Amino acid sequence: MAFPAPHNLTNGAGATPVPAELAELLRAQLTAVADQVEAEVRRQVPEYAQPPDGPYGRNLRAGVVQALTLFVDHIADPRDDGESIAATYNALGRAVAQEGRNLDVLQSALRVGGMHAWRIMGRTAETLGLDSTVVAALGELAFRTVHEVAEAAAAGFAEEQLRSSDELERRRRQLLDLLLGEGPVVPEAVRKLAHGARWTVPRQVAVVALAGAPDRREEDRPPASSGALVDMESRPPRMLVPVPDGSGRWAGHGFELALRGRPAAIGPTVPLAEAAQSLRWATRALGLMGRGVLPRQDVVRCADHLSTLLLYADEPLLGRLRAGALAPLDSASAGQRARLAETLLAWLLSGSNVPDVAARLHIHPQTVRYRLRQLEKLFGDALHDPDTRLELILALRAESMNTPQD
Repeated sequence: MAFPAPHNLTNGAGATPVPAELAELLRAQLTAVADQVEAEVRRQVPEYAQPPDGPYGRNLRAGVVQALTLFVDHIADPRDDGESIAATYNALGRAVAQEGRNLDVLQSALRVGGMHAWRIMGRTAETLGLDSTVVAALGELAFRTVHEVAEAAAAGFAEEQLRSSDELERRRRQLLDLLLGEGPVVPEAVRKLAHGARWTVPRQVAVVALAGAPDRREEDRPPASSGALVDMESRPPRMLVPVPDGSGRWAGHGFELALRGRPAAIGPTVPLAEAAQSLRWATRALGLMGRGVLPRQDVVRCADHLSTLLLYADEPLLGRLRAGALAPLDSASAGQRARLAETLLAWLLSGSNVPDVAARLHIHPQTVRYRLRQLEKLFGDALHDPDTRLELILALRAESMNTPQD
């Protein structure tokens, strides 16, 4: 909760001066006023009703005394900026952030304490017979004091949150580098880093490789799903996401929505120690997406394309396989080669069933038989050899993927 700045400060131009001698009178009452303010805060703010040695209670007394001292110092010398006391509240705000507590509780205590202190001190001013304009100026000064300490606490809280966020991000990046690095993953090292990164160690994970340059605008970057470790500066950007269920099945529909249409490849689900392998296959799949071998858009799951990934695991070797197995087609024209290759693959996959081939390719069975006679002339008895048929299926699958997909 932020406090608005007061409109008229007592040391501003045209402000009604507060008698400086009032400072000494109020300073003499400071301990008694602090007792009453502390009691009122404990009464109205439930968190401060806890034992004095608790996270809220242990700094309450010092905070009350510091704020009251700043108020009185402002009366004694309106030019006093209260730098040391502001630093105290800045540190108090940082401590609240470090302990993971809510700043609203501290702000509520300041509001309650400030109002109660003003009521007590205002009555003292009235008993002295001070002019009403002076009493009003005193109220403005009290308002200014509460504003200053609240702003100092809020600044300290924000600074610590930013520092903690940066440090947490650094530790998570370090953990991600360990899990996705080339060296062995030592469980004890993972547990130590995970503790410092506030990350729950899962049994299984999947690594996501994202398309796009690392320097995309911040608002274009997908938010991390729950428990994810993210490195958007790597090439390609990557995310390690826990897979919660024991089945190993990816349940990332919400994550896919969070990608906002950004193409990505999800690596296979693996044990945590094998996360680097999931990254390797996700990166390979992303590369095949860019070439049109795998669908270019949306999210590709490696688990749905294992045969393609296996086929393209060693592309020079795949090229040799294609060249050797499909050499008999080299004598055909480009158009004829494409039709014969399509027919041969359909025939091999359908168990040599002509009607099934015709239905698959949407052509007449007689056309299938005509093409098969041509293939028999080119390949001969090799079409009926089991090993040759396997090589032909692999080579023809690669041939069919060689044309970029939309």
